[in-house]
Amino acid sequence: MKYFVSHFTIQCADGEFMQPAREITAAIAGECGYETFLDTDNGVDGYVQVDFYDKAMVEDSLADFPMEGVSVTFITDEVEDQDWNETWEQEEGFAPINIDDRLVIYDVLHPELGDGCLVLGDSGLTDSNTPTPNTHHPSPITIGIHARNAFGTGTHETTQMIVGTLLDMDLKDKRVLDCGCGTGILAITALKCGAVDAVAYDIDEWSADNTRHNAEINGVADKIEVFEGNANVLSHISGVFDVVLANINRNILIADMPAFKEVMAHGGTLILSGFYEDDVPLLVEEAKNLGLKLEEKRENGEWRMLVFK
Repeated sequence: MKYFVSHFTIQCADGEFMQPAREITAAIAGECGYETFLDTDNGVDGYVQVDFYDKAMVEDSLADFPMEGVSVTFITDEVEDQDWNETWEQEEGFAPINIDDRLVIYDVLHPELGDGCLVLGDSGLTDSNTPTPNTHHPSPITIGIHARNAFGTGTHETTQMIVGTLLDMDLKDKRVLDCGCGTGILAITALKCGAVDAVAYDIDEWSADNTRHNAEINGVADKIEVFEGNANVLSHISGVFDVVLANINRNILIADMPAFKEVMAHGGTLILSGFYEDDVPLLVEEAKNLGLKLEEKRENGEWRMLVFK
């Protein structure tokens, strides 16, 4: 997968505003398809897949920066092809994550990190509805992940919210679709919670391979089919799904929601995350136009999750 890196230079009169300006810049760029950000001395670097880069969109989005006295400029370079995740795989790893004592996600390559278990109560949620224990499967569920990057291990707030929601559902004999599967953590969680089978896809070849590998580690390889590509792969998949999961950025969710609706079973559930509060009205409106009804909204930090029927 080929990437561009945009070097965003932030100019602000008061140095105390630099970090908030970095965070807002990252949020704006994230809505334009950027995936990863690194702070720099004078701003932030953002990484975006070549196919998703739209210079004019980024320029327009930054033109009316919502902080007085702050301006942002950027230049974009092509990034040399490399294994982005080599350092993460070999050196970093992640401590086991315990979600409500109902599910534990651990790093199969770094078992020595077990003493640093990260415990998340109520999946880190601030939703007014307190999750109730799922009695449809034994607890706790354990899932081993060979991670190619930090996203999809369970450390990210969006992953936590969706995993917590799956733990609260009766998934017995349900068919699940995982859109933008990453490590496969969501599809694997659903299968461990009783789903009969799953289909997953990701535009990134490494992610598709990683999902297959993690499915083997967790003994569910015979229950999952993994494709490389975008939502267009759905036209080649037969049948419909009881639960559709998509943890992707806002623009892709809006563009792909009609395709998600087409493969949902009658009475099916669509769970979306990967966006912020300001994105919620746009997603709800698109869902409403497709005949989908908002059932639930959850929050974790600045991130949001929506559940539609």
